[in-house]
Amino acid sequence: MTSTEAQPGESSHGDGSHEGEASPYLELSREAWAQLASETVSPLSAEELERLRGLADQIDLTEVEQVYLPLSRLLSLYVSAAGKLHREQEAFLHRRTPPRTPFVIGVAGSVAVGKSTTARVLQQMLAHWPEHPNVALVTTDGFLYPNDELQRRGLMERKGFPESYDRRALLKFVVDIKSGKEEVAAPTYSHLVYDVVPDEKVVIRHPDIVIVEGLNVLQPARVRDDGRAGLGLSDFFDFSVYVDAGTAHIRRWYVERFLRLRETAFRDPDSYFRKYAKLDLDEAIAEAERIWDTINGPNLQQNVLPTRSRATLVLRKDRDHSVRYVRLRKL
Repeated sequence: MTSTEAQPGESSHGDGSHEGEASPYLELSREAWAQLASETVSPLSAEELERLRGLADQIDLTEVEQVYLPLSRLLSLYVSAAGKLHREQEAFLHRRTPPRTPFVIGVAGSVAVGKSTTARVLQQMLAHWPEHPNVALVTTDGFLYPNDELQRRGLMERKGFPESYDRRALLKFVVDIKSGKEEVAAPTYSHLVYDVVPDEKVVIRHPDIVIVEGLNVLQPARVRDDGRAGLGLSDFFDFSVYVDAGTAHIRRWYVERFLRLRETAFRDPDSYFRKYAKLDLDEAIAEAERIWDTINGPNLQQNVLPTRSRATLVLRKDRDHSVRYVRLRKL
């Protein structure tokens, strides 16, 4: 199934249903969603937005105000409601109320779809709401196996596929977050050298919210050899966002990004991809299309796209990167 095909809750009807069918999703057009922000002022300036813009992402202040401002407010309501439920549960259990564990948000989607920008914008906007000023962002790239280990396992051409991650370490990280540990560390990743950075960690202390962004964060738990299912990363998410678009659009965006990097980051002497800077335009396009068709495209179809229906909310983008509609799971 491609991302242009319908899944449950995806349609052109305003309520997310097909004609005559009920749906567990509420679908709002861009216009209807934008109306929810009419009485709220965006906390981000143009300068702050520019620092967040991902390479080749066509996002501007209008997009932030019409799409991400309502989303940040909705998430803030979810965080507040979780805090209220926590206090009421502790009172019901006759326990002295301990601090609530951080609210965890998963952000998923394909390579080149703009999920990193979505995560960064949400981090900044959520931190502007006074109820939760401490918002941490962690990408799952740091939990990839180091290149040496990927080479040993024969997985360098499957980097980004579920098996290329240290899933046990990633799950432990999120479990520690939801266990309320005072300090939790995550490994870091360098896109310049295309590898995990040895002995470098991102340390998170007392966050109100943690955003976990990555290709496969909505993957269900694996079934063990004995037939039992373990825990999945998304089992510990309080809310999840899937950034979606037509596969053909994402493929084009990936090629465009590759060409931009060929003129910028790939020219750095320390870049893992410096060999691509020497390609002429036709060669660069052909190489980008080859990488997409053999690695990123298959990963999207086999592993990433099937998790879309597991998200709490889907942001569906059009060919110009603008969000066309929002699909929200009903409560």
